[in-house]
Amino acid sequence: MKVTLLSYTPDPEKVVAAAARLCYSPDDADVLYDGMTDKKVQSFLGKLIELGHLSPIEHVSFTFAVAGVSRVLSHQMVRHRIASYSQKSQRYVCEDDFDYIVPPSIAADSEAYLIYKEQMAKIQEAYRALLKVAHQEDARYVLPNACETKFVFTMNARSLLNFFQLRCCERAQWEIRALAEAIYKEVKKVAPTLFSLAGPACVSKGSCPEGAMTCGRMVQVREKYRTM
Repeated sequence: MKVTLLSYTPDPEKVVAAAARLCYSPDDADVLYDGMTDKKVQSFLGKLIELGHLSPIEHVSFTFAVAGVSRVLSHQMVRHRIASYSQKSQRYVCEDDFDYIVPPSIAADSEAYLIYKEQMAKIQEAYRALLKVAHQEDARYVLPNACETKFVFTMNARSLLNFFQLRCCERAQWEIRALAEAIYKEVKKVAPTLFSLAGPACVSKGSCPEGAMTCGRMVQVREKYRTM
């Protein structure tokens, strides 16, 4: 898996602080922005996050490039609808020698891995055979969820907080959880205060919403995000 932060709103924390301050000030936003010192930004963001006043953080966004992941992951990813996506097309990009993702539980078992690898080879053969008699857009129907894909997506900070709550959870599927953790580390580098309480619900909200399905590891998870 490769995760790259391509671009983000310049001075994201300053933008959010100025936008939020505008709600309570007669001054213009540009004046407030220019007057925002680092100390004022940290103080104002801290209050915003503590109060749960999150609409101003929608003014900043982050664009990531993701590669080396499966279609299983991308199908989950696009369920986060307040975002923009651009994905490698199997209609226009030939997959006659496609790479594929191997789940850890299968990679750890030699017999399971052999079955998996053989099945991928059979699918590749079927795809190549279909290319000779059908359009590429129809041949792609035999391709597996394991097929490697890549995409670019853009989310605002508020959507990212929701994404982290759901996908950083220990009960999230392993691949999208790994993606969420990688994204979390990148945004923390450029907006540490904005994402100071980001993470799964047991971190961001202080309690686990999973009920009887809880992982039972809230203490360990909180410590993990405290040091990430």
